[in-house]
Amino acid sequence: MTLVRDHGIVLRTYKLREADRIVVLMTSEHGKVRAVAKGVRKTTSRFGARLEPMSHVALLLYQGRTDLDVVSQAETVDHFRAIRDDLDRLGKAMELLEAVDQVAQEREADPGLYRMLLGGLRSLAERDAPLLVPAFFFKLLAAQGVGPQIDACVSCGSDGPLVAFDLVEGGALCRTCRRGVPISPEALEVLRMVLGGGLSAALAAPDSPTTQEVSLLATRSFEQHIERRMRTVGALGLH
Repeated sequence: MTLVRDHGIVLRTYKLREADRIVVLMTSEHGKVRAVAKGVRKTTSRFGARLEPMSHVALLLYQGRTDLDVVSQAETVDHFRAIRDDLDRLGKAMELLEAVDQVAQEREADPGLYRMLLGGLRSLAERDAPLLVPAFFFKLLAAQGVGPQIDACVSCGSDGPLVAFDLVEGGALCRTCRRGVPISPEALEVLRMVLGGGLSAALAAPDSPTTQEVSLLATRSFEQHIERRMRTVGALGLH
């Protein structure tokens, strides 16, 4: 067995036998990792509370020949208390975790994805921005090479005006090619801000019909990419 050190964010956990738990982590250097935390469900566990979803931890892992590593040590870097104490933020954090879990590849290093998730959680801890989750989804799609085309018609290449959005084509459409769902000029401008370097300004936007339009479009676009419904979207009934 090989002993490795890394940092990771807990994406989810599930029970194993009577006292153990399998922990799924997005790590800095080893991609998505599944590891057994032995005895972690016992009240006497040394690091049970440290390995909960969303926890940012410094890890010591034993890597063996199986698909499962073994957690030897876990020290909390950030528990994101501001998120855990706010039900709305907690729901949004679960959406970030599920999205990364869906696209991350096991044991394939992706430090950019790890940093994106960590940055998203830190931003959410600082401010409950209405567009944080939608922006994260669109940024994640762009990082996967399937970001939406929003500067010209995805079908004919026309400069517009662009009036619709096709989830299958992955972009905006002009009046001649229109199909899919309508998209407002305001929503298009927000998408351009998110994907074109104006993320800070987009995150400062208050809740509005435009942010709600972008949020729905982001969710539907991401679900189209992963070909399934997101379990956590709106799970707490808050948005």
